[in-house]
Amino acid sequence: MKQAPVNIKNKRATFDYELIDTYTAGIVLTGTEIKSIRMGKASLVDTFCYFANGELWVKNMHVAEYFYGSYNNHNARRDRKLLLNRKELEKLQRTSQDPGFTIVPVRLFINEKGLAKLVIALAKGKKQYDKRQSLKEKEDKRDMARMFKH
Repeated sequence: MKQAPVNIKNKRATFDYELIDTYTAGIVLTGTEIKSIRMGKASLVDTFCYFANGELWVKNMHVAEYFYGSYNNHNARRDRKLLLNRKELEKLQRTSQDPGFTIVPVRLFINEKGLAKLVIALAKGKKQYDKRQSLKEKEDKRDMARMFKH
């Protein structure tokens, strides 16, 4: 039985932040967590990444408890370690320390090998007027598409 591909997006990320650079990171998960993710029961709302002891962690990522998990079940909002190579980690740590920069999860997916991967982005927070500009551009694109359809 082939399942639909898992592709969970953080829709607020592109609205609240200007994405500068993206990386694909592995995630350290328990058995019940990967099963829940494969069922598509995860959310990236209000998630962010932080450094602790030179390691990158994702905080606030919600992975629903596995229905058949019994006493082995995981905590739904626990911090999870992200896996990147040392060069990428050092670059991210250097640039994320600059004011206005943060690291946000953009997309969670399962790759061809069946491993859960998290696309993270080095991002700069948008100001209120930037958000209004983004909304205006989005509406303009929609209007243009509508005109060309008819």
